[in-house]
Amino acid sequence: MSGTDTANRAPDTGHDLRRSLGFRDLVVYGLLFIAPMAPVGVFGTLDAKSHGAVALVYVVATVAMAFTAFSYAQMVRVVPRAGSVYAYARVALGKDVGFVAGWMAMLDYLLIPAVAYLFSGIAMNALVPEVSRWVWTALAVVVTTLLNLWGVRAAARVGFLVLAMEIVVLLVFVVSAVVVLARDGAERGWLSPLSGDGTQGAFALTAVIGAVSVAVLSYLGFDAIASFAEEVTGGSEKVARAVLFCLALAGVLFVAQTYLVALLEPVTSAELAADPGKQGSAFYDAVDVSVGTWLHDLVAVSKAVGAAFAALAGQAAAGRLLFAMGRDRRLPRALARTDSGVPRVALLVAAVITLVAAVWAARRDDGMDHLVSVVDIGALTAFTLLHASVVSWFAVRRAGGPVSWWRHVAMPVLGAAITIAVIVEASGAAQVVGAVWFVVGVAVLVGQRGRVGVDG
Repeated sequence: MSGTDTANRAPDTGHDLRRSLGFRDLVVYGLLFIAPMAPVGVFGTLDAKSHGAVALVYVVATVAMAFTAFSYAQMVRVVPRAGSVYAYARVALGKDVGFVAGWMAMLDYLLIPAVAYLFSGIAMNALVPEVSRWVWTALAVVVTTLLNLWGVRAAARVGFLVLAMEIVVLLVFVVSAVVVLARDGAERGWLSPLSGDGTQGAFALTAVIGAVSVAVLSYLGFDAIASFAEEVTGGSEKVARAVLFCLALAGVLFVAQTYLVALLEPVTSAELAADPGKQGSAFYDAVDVSVGTWLHDLVAVSKAVGAAFAALAGQAAAGRLLFAMGRDRRLPRALARTDSGVPRVALLVAAVITLVAAVWAARRDDGMDHLVSVVDIGALTAFTLLHASVVSWFAVRRAGGPVSWWRHVAMPVLGAAITIAVIVEASGAAQVVGAVWFVVGVAVLVGQRGRVGVDG
């Protein structure tokens, strides 16, 4: 049996997922998790950091993340199984490294939905202040968990409607912005979103690169598509295409909206840099001044609903990761149980952990800061091991046929360099939490070695 055949062979465990997803469903899950208007919350920060070249930041960030998307597309063809980077590293780098990759990805998949649920709870509390934000947060968890338990296909159908709403709101913003710009002109130079507004000196590439380290966090989630590899009709090639398409579409949407809002922004990047308190609301403030508060409210409602369904996609991906690790006996075997092709035990465990984290944060004034500061480390570490998996499988083990030094070495090495650079730029708190989580994972791994009957 060839190496690729071995990698593609699903475990003979009787724990199977139902194949019911098409290409559109995969894109829906990916865009839901990312959120079409993800830059809304970080626009002001990126504008200040990049000296006004915020659209260029997203152009560079899209190219940077394309290396990771390409590595996913390479490995999902080799290992078309649930578990995503856990499964890839396990086959290409060994069982122990695979466990570490899955363990680090788990930190991302469990906490990003918690952040999204909290964001939804905060937004709904602003609209209906009589109900506490932790109640709205818990309600969002319950509703989306029920949809996930219903089945991946049903959740995808509802998710498509929510995504359509988000796209419509984005189009309303784009049309409104174009009308205002045509009528009143731009507050900044027409090329300033790509070259800087000049208020913090000449164009500085280092400032753009520094902002990219923050902007790449807007893309976390497109990789969740690979988690559904065992539930897709038509083979792994469809998953690979969906990963690449989703990233490219998100990049176009991010660049377009940040370019337009930067032209509408009446506050300079220097003023935003001098007053960090204005950065969080900079997108909404620009919309209020130029278009009107009605669009502000429409975007806010869309973000509230969209955040809850971003969490739905994240929770579904987390469930598949727990399912895959349980099936391989790297986590409790009960997580691998399925009911009508749905990994309900794994989904419920993911939901409970996310619920506890989200409600805890919702009851604290600094809860959002605590969650946001740590969500990226797990994903970025897993991305680094993904790139290493490509090099190991194709170039070192030569198990994937003829080696392409560009596709199998240069691109993944560049991708790993980017993810490592972003980890280095992360906050000290995030690095500490990531290190502690890693040490705990290694301890679990050492404990497993003494257990008889761990499945390889």
